Amino acid sequence: MNAILLSDAYKYSHHRFYHPNTEKIYSYLESRGGAFDETVFFGLQYILKTYLSKPITKADIDEAEWIMNGVFGRPDVFERARFEYILEKHGGFFPVRIKAVPEGSVIPFRNVLMTIENTDPNCSWVTNFLESLLLQLWYPTTVATLSRKIRLIITKYLQETSEQTNTDFMLNDFGFRGVSSVESAGIGGAAHLVNFRGSDNVVGSMLIHQFYNTKTVYGLSIPATEHSICTQEGEAGELEVYRRILATYPDGMVACVSDSFDIFRACREYWGGTLKEDILKRNGALVIRPDSGDPTRTLLEVFKILFEQFGSTLNSKGYRVLPPQVRVIQGDGVNIDSIQEILETLKNEGIAAENLAFGMGGKLLQGVNRDTMNFAIKCSYTEYDGMGRSVIKTPVEMDAEGNLQRSFKKSKSGQLVLLQHQSTGEIKTFNALDIVGPAWSEDLLVPVFENGRLLEDWTFEGIRERAM
Repeated sequence: MNAILLSDAYKYSHHRFYHPNTEKIYSYLESRGGAFDETVFFGLQYILKTYLSKPITKADIDEAEWIMNGVFGRPDVFERARFEYILEKHGGFFPVRIKAVPEGSVIPFRNVLMTIENTDPNCSWVTNFLESLLLQLWYPTTVATLSRKIRLIITKYLQETSEQTNTDFMLNDFGFRGVSSVESAGIGGAAHLVNFRGSDNVVGSMLIHQFYNTKTVYGLSIPATEHSICTQEGEAGELEVYRRILATYPDGMVACVSDSFDIFRACREYWGGTLKEDILKRNGALVIRPDSGDPTRTLLEVFKILFEQFGSTLNSKGYRVLPPQVRVIQGDGVNIDSIQEILETLKNEGIAAENLAFGMGGKLLQGVNRDTMNFAIKCSYTEYDGMGRSVIKTPVEMDAEGNLQRSFKKSKSGQLVLLQHQSTGEIKTFNALDIVGPAWSEDLLVPVFENGRLLEDWTFEGIRERAM
């Protein structure tokens, strides 16, 4: 990709609008709040390696000039001399310094996550020129945050109802087909794997391998069917399909979608009837997958039938558990709210959470947007005429009743640091000029990128450890 073209069109005019003696623009990234009260910072390393660690070339400038002159219909907006200066003076690398919290860090919302500033006074316009690209951090960070919130929910119910408390495979990424692009699948899939290991989204594992310094394959899956398999021989042949599935994989886990015709008959007559003994002889679990209907009601009926046919035991916490050879996965109608509802209902019915896993597709990788957590990059400091000046945005807005109030979009001011209180653990953003006591830590923001050079190269293992 031509990095010169990775910005919003209107930004190509901004160098003309800044104060003519501007030497520095300093901006920061934050989540201003929304669905979650904290963020799991993830994805910057991918963006830096992919788009900003390669120099621009003369051919890039030529292409950008042709396109941007066409975009504006006039030749006086795009100034190739500014990019030729970067090519000649900086070898084609954008002269910026980026600091950020280490990826995987869990940071309360309304705190600085990243800062960016120009390192060449002749290129102050570059800082916010790169905003459009860098703000796409909202996507992996939001997916990683959503995934972690679901992990916390599942962990709670496992701890309350189950002896098995490993959550790694309790939420599986089914989202590859449900996203807008292969790149989205990779970025979102990798973000999910910050918190879990279960995934059918192979692109997520590939991205981690390529950009996050690991030889481990993080997204793991099992053999499983789809409706084309279970419907191929018609309703009369469904039982034989099931028999073939068990014969093909007599050991290990295997999953089968079982609602092609009648999920309740499949559980009672086929899995829990004709094939029951074959299942109980297996070294590994058959995972039965409902795929239609109201998830909570359907699951309650499925578990009722499976308990009747296969029996159950009471674990030490007093909840019913199926034999280890039988489990269920719900992949239809799954989102953070339905997971909470399902697990709460199962708990109230005396059913252990360990009987069930989830698959989540579009709602995991595609059901989020920038406003889910209100991400923004804003300028908070500038220098011109040889003087530094703090910058702030404090909009007055009108609410639905016509009352004037200060907007939640109020920005931060000055050059920023992120500190943690040594005793309480509170994390808070300060102006670097603020006087804070010794109870606060050193700045949690670390230099990660400068003038085309990556200063930190995080491992995925370290990212997962921080998120946990």
